Amino acid sequence: MSNKAMEDGSPNNSPSSIDFGSSRGTVSDITSVGSSKISDECFVDKQVDLKNGHEVHSSSINGGGGSGSDSCLRSVFPSKPHKGNDPRWEAVQCVQGRDGQLGLGHFRLLKKLGFGDIGSVYLAELRGTECLFAMKVMDKGTLVSRKKVVRAQTEKDILALLDHPFLPTLYSHIETAKFSCLLMEFCSGGDLHMLRQRQPGKHFSEDSARFYASEVLLALEYLHMMGVVYRDLKPENVLVREDGHIMLSDFDLSLRCFVRPTLIDGSSSTISSYCVESSSCKLPACAQPSCFQPSSCFKPRFLNSKANNQVRGEKSTPAGLDNSLPVLVAEPTTARSMSFVGTHEYLAPEIIRGDGHGSAVDWWTFGVFLYELLHGKTPFKGSNNRETLFNIAGKSLKFPEGSTASSSARDLIRGLLAKDPQKRLGFKRGATEIKQHPFFQRLNCALIRSTAPPQIPKPVDLTSLHRAMKPSNFPSKDDGKEPGSYLDFEFF
Repeated sequence: MSNKAMEDGSPNNSPSSIDFGSSRGTVSDITSVGSSKISDECFVDKQVDLKNGHEVHSSSINGGGGSGSDSCLRSVFPSKPHKGNDPRWEAVQCVQGRDGQLGLGHFRLLKKLGFGDIGSVYLAELRGTECLFAMKVMDKGTLVSRKKVVRAQTEKDILALLDHPFLPTLYSHIETAKFSCLLMEFCSGGDLHMLRQRQPGKHFSEDSARFYASEVLLALEYLHMMGVVYRDLKPENVLVREDGHIMLSDFDLSLRCFVRPTLIDGSSSTISSYCVESSSCKLPACAQPSCFQPSSCFKPRFLNSKANNQVRGEKSTPAGLDNSLPVLVAEPTTARSMSFVGTHEYLAPEIIRGDGHGSAVDWWTFGVFLYELLHGKTPFKGSNNRETLFNIAGKSLKFPEGSTASSSARDLIRGLLAKDPQKRLGFKRGATEIKQHPFFQRLNCALIRSTAPPQIPKPVDLTSLHRAMKPSNFPSKDDGKEPGSYLDFEFF
């Protein structure tokens, strides 16, 4: 978990009102006092259902009181299909069956993993099982005083929805008089920002970047299908599991919205064409500098295959695609928010301009994310946060001299970093469009979990952890007393 900082502090969401003192901090829209973030305490993120004409709040504001859904969250979540064989589910359910309720006393803290804007994350061991978890601990009083209750509730609600190989599993939600704790899976490989720093030249090879980007793309596709706009994609929030595959983290800035998954006719769907490298193309459509042409020399592979088949007189459909089959589109295109949220270097132009934004911000951040994986830096970074925002809003995309990124990688990034969200790749059909780009043509997304990851982390040595660190111990039973006297928690 990365250390987030800086938020919009004015009701009009003007970029000039932001404190630009920190670099690569996160901006958000809920005011707090005495912290590294500033925001408007009266602002609640709203989503607008354009078809029905009414607004819906992402979560209710309360001081930690219990609703019907909260009472369900306090118990252990039922096993989810993608985690059906996870031994941690069995361990948690065994404790619950034996003691009736999972409490803080069943865990001991081995290590502080990191901290964010609404809490700290610890490596926690379930006593007697050697099962490791990541426990996010949030102080209720701090959440209330810093006006972060809504964000904490939003993250909890979203985590409870998720069941996907590249997204977190929420095993349980534990409440005490003082603390709210989320029990999630522990990722032993750290995050992609740390992993990138260890690569030659501090950037990934294109094959490695393609692997990580494809898994992030599938995670974003699922989130959008569930009516969640992520809004905080960056390498620091992409964790590496023990098997080398990824997991997105941190959902407190996410936007809940309406989505209506739709099947469309695959043969009639219109897919944009892209020019990979206009300098090498002699067609009239590519004579202009812009590579985002409605008709160009380089079309997605299945369109080229179709054209080639027609030239050869073949009647077969393109390899890997049957145009007679329907295509699933689950992009929340009606989602709208006026919040100023995200990380400075990853903010989309429409957020900076205050135009309001929707799901297309995730495809902008995906383009910045891929650029950073390939080049070791973000494309619009300035000497300070103010300059960075000016660059995003007004500066053209450029690639570093000597960049080894392929023409297809550059073309994908150009399509994702279109400053007009309505011209951005993925705006209409989301991940369905992006997966058809030639950059991903050698990758079978359906079998990505069977693909060998670029790197596999070393297994965690519990014996060394126990020997090297004095664990923070919870009481044997959560007796309901004020826990502040015996919990050795550090916040922020």
